[in-house]
Amino acid sequence: MRAAEISRRFLEFFERKQHTIQPSTSLVSSDPSILFTVAGMVPFIPYIVGTQQAPHSRIATVQKCIRTNDIENVGRTTRHGTFFQMAGNFSFGDYHKRGAIEFAWELLTTSIDEGGYGLEGDRMWVTIWEEDSEALEILTQEVGIPAERIVLLPREEIFWSTGQPGPAGPCAEWHYDRGPEYGPEQVGGPAAEWPSEEASDRYLEIWNLVFDEYLRGEGSGKDFPLLGELEQKSIDTGLGVERLAYLLQGKQNMYETDQVFPVIAKAQELTGRTYGTGGEDDVRFRVVADHVRSAMMLVADGVRPGNEGRGYVLRRLIRRAVRSMRLLGYDKPCLPQLLPVSQAAMAETYPVLQTDAARIAEIMHAEEEAFRRTLETGTAIFDQISAAAKEQGTSVSGQDAFRLHDTYGFPIDLTLEMAHEVGLAVDEQGFRAAMTEQRERARADAAAKKGGHSDTSVYNRILGAQDGRTPFLGYTEHTVTTTVGTVLQDGLIVDEVTAPADIEVILAETPFYAEAGGQLADQGQITTTGGALVEVDDVQTPVTGLIVHRGRLVEGEIHAGDGAVASIDRERREAIARAHTATHMVHQALLEEVGEEAAQAGSENSPGRMRFDFRSPNALSPSALEYVEGRVNSQLQLGLAVTDEQMPLEEAKALGAQALFGEKYGDIVRVVSIGGDWSQELCGGTHVPDTGRIGTIQLLSESSIGSGVRRVDALVGLSAYRHQAKERALVSQLEEMLKTTGENLPERVRALTQRVKDMEKQLTALRGQQLQAQAGQIAESAQDIAGVRVLAHDAGEGIGAGDLRTLTQDLRSRLGEDQPVVVAVAGHENGRAALVVATNAAAREAGLAAGALLKGGAEAMGGRGGGKPDMAQGGGGDPQRIDAALEAVRGAVTAEQPS
Repeated sequence: MRAAEISRRFLEFFERKQHTIQPSTSLVSSDPSILFTVAGMVPFIPYIVGTQQAPHSRIATVQKCIRTNDIENVGRTTRHGTFFQMAGNFSFGDYHKRGAIEFAWELLTTSIDEGGYGLEGDRMWVTIWEEDSEALEILTQEVGIPAERIVLLPREEIFWSTGQPGPAGPCAEWHYDRGPEYGPEQVGGPAAEWPSEEASDRYLEIWNLVFDEYLRGEGSGKDFPLLGELEQKSIDTGLGVERLAYLLQGKQNMYETDQVFPVIAKAQELTGRTYGTGGEDDVRFRVVADHVRSAMMLVADGVRPGNEGRGYVLRRLIRRAVRSMRLLGYDKPCLPQLLPVSQAAMAETYPVLQTDAARIAEIMHAEEEAFRRTLETGTAIFDQISAAAKEQGTSVSGQDAFRLHDTYGFPIDLTLEMAHEVGLAVDEQGFRAAMTEQRERARADAAAKKGGHSDTSVYNRILGAQDGRTPFLGYTEHTVTTTVGTVLQDGLIVDEVTAPADIEVILAETPFYAEAGGQLADQGQITTTGGALVEVDDVQTPVTGLIVHRGRLVEGEIHAGDGAVASIDRERREAIARAHTATHMVHQALLEEVGEEAAQAGSENSPGRMRFDFRSPNALSPSALEYVEGRVNSQLQLGLAVTDEQMPLEEAKALGAQALFGEKYGDIVRVVSIGGDWSQELCGGTHVPDTGRIGTIQLLSESSIGSGVRRVDALVGLSAYRHQAKERALVSQLEEMLKTTGENLPERVRALTQRVKDMEKQLTALRGQQLQAQAGQIAESAQDIAGVRVLAHDAGEGIGAGDLRTLTQDLRSRLGEDQPVVVAVAGHENGRAALVVATNAAAREAGLAAGALLKGGAEAMGGRGGGKPDMAQGGGGDPQRIDAALEAVRGAVTAEQPS
């Protein structure tokens, strides 16, 4: 039975059981705490934990999933794959254990002719919680599975929870006995774990039923108390489509099923090698098939290769596939051959792979080409590094790993893999240290995305107690008379707080906009009837529907239940609204100029400024930028009306309204329109009533922020006017200084710049001649240290690295080849010291390598560097410590010579 047929039968079965069929959501998770949809139940977690009301009491779906935490195991076991499909049925306050168990048994064991999967019931085993007497009774008394095929496990082996206080429950895992040829026989009854590692291929888990029935308390791991039963119980299940496919297709593993093996077959054809020999080639074939499919599905869902987050995962998948093909002996571009095969195998289930084939191919082919260039240069450098490390009996240094990453684009995982293949370790700690500065920038950016990983249990309780979403009145009101619902301090609910204090406040209704969709949060004040004053600095929605005001209590005492007046900073709100409407307009102008590929990838709307990220493989030309700026400003002059309307999501899509990639929308959405149908976007933010209120929009820059993603920065309204005024003043100053007119300024500046460059060249030439003239005198200062002629010289200030290298090479040649020679020359420029060390052939034969000698010198002056045995260079040190650096080189020469 084909995998697509397995999915079709699952959905048809549950549709007959009164389930609403929902399509798979994107692989890009709407949960900010995780990169991808890692399980079939992820899209339904808000319904299970109660932060959102389920739209239907019974739902079934086949969900696309990606897991890459065990990517190194791909191809080495029959069970590890990065992309997989999870079929699941869900019940929210409807049927529970009996219904879930009976549905599973019926679908698994009903004959193929009658619409089931036709599995033999007497080969079915089920593992359950040892205290779940209800499930045991249903399985044995009603379904008829013998007790000896029921395994009773302790809670830590078979219990599910979100990892924090909230819903939890035991599971019922369905396993199929594939027969004695796959492992030893196991027994039922109580067990600490099951099956054993030796029998894991024999007893294949195909379906997991989770019975969400308890409320769990605080605790770590599986160590938490059960506080009682849930008022509304849920069911979530997951059937592995790939696992069932290789069972029903009589294959040995998921890689040999109909949606995966065609890529292996094509790879065999391209490489001339044979799959199934049991060696490393088998692993490589499986990696290729798995990673090509996973990368294709990610690109189809809008992910692009990059250096962070989802983009890095995609890049790693593509590069591992390409490199595995090279290890199989295929050096030509492979994705143009393999990608169409994977698309054809998956298109029946996911038609978008055909309709979007050109875009997917363009992105993946470009990444392969980029990686091929990286491999050509980086592999040669790695070979040199690994050869030197083996010769010296050391590992690959953190600095070398960082140089491979930073200069040649080698990701650390590739360096680790290649080092492992040649029997070398890598100083990962050193690499991480070298990456700290870059990683901290990434962390700072991630920290700006508030609320992604916080413990939301207290907010869930508040939301449940207030019986619904916090009403937002800010579309029409700037000041609202309301009531203080809840006050929190240090994450805990309190009855009252006295100033001064940092607090969180939940109001009965609010005019404050919570940060969302790229729009910054409102700021303002909350005053209470008791005299308290709260300065609101930030507003967030840590759980869907709950608006939390974060700020400083600066006066009085605040109590839950106090009457209050909430007032936003109106000037700030209006400035943000101008920026938000401007963002929509820039997006529409980009769509007109670039095309539909310029889909939104993110934005930020702040007072007087907007930032818009969009998808495009190429930079915008100056003429395109000029068009976009001219187009939006001409539309401003028309005073186009800005309107909003609530409508069903499908109706909004039919209108062509633009949606933000990766955003999760409800059934009813808000559509913001500018000029009727000129611009239409799904948006919950605040806007101006007409474009004439914006004033002007000035584009500041357009740049790349990642592979295939561009960013436009612009000023809006008064900020744009002030910037233009500054530019006009600057032009006037330059006209006065250079005695020319504005239109002649570019040519005048070009002429002056060229003149400076010519003078710098002349100065460099003169400096080089001066150094050459001094070289003979400097060479005479060489000293004999333990049979080695050592020349350590401070060339002084104003000497760049290029001049130092030239002088060092000249001095080395002047000292000849008659005996070992070491030359170390230092200098400094612009407050930064540099050191160059060179050795002749005789010195290298005596065990003196320039790179090793440089290391101590560079460290002595607070810098770092590296190089080859004949010449090495370091920099970044303190000019005041040059003497210490040269002395360190002399000391290293002495240390290397036999006493």
